[in-house]
Amino acid sequence: MLRGFGDLEAEIMDRLWSWDRPATVREVVDDLRQQRAVAYTTVTTVADILHTKGWLRRDKVGRAWVYRPTCTREEYTARLMHQALETTPDRAGALLRFVDGISGAEASALLTALEQVRSRGPR
Repeated sequence: MLRGFGDLEAEIMDRLWSWDRPATVREVVDDLRQQRAVAYTTVTTVADILHTKGWLRRDKVGRAWVYRPTCTREEYTARLMHQALETTPDRAGALLRFVDGISGAEASALLTALEQVRSRGPR
């Protein structure tokens, strides 16, 4: 079952998605410490958990592990949205409530996305 990240998991993923490159735990810790105190071992543990859950890929470079996300932020968000829709028997009603609360720019982006999917044809 997919669910949202915990606070530190989200902060680690946010950095890795924003940087769009592999990074070491040391780099993540140094960046996190600009906002709050965090132990190197804590970030190592959480990065390992994210790897075990399949959210991060890691490769050994020298003596250090470098981590990179296994999906984009947009793919992760889409998975959460699909999960939310699976919790209701009235998907159309949930979608209507969702669309009723989005901005004009978001509605335009949604229409553009729907047109792109429609133009690709059936899968």
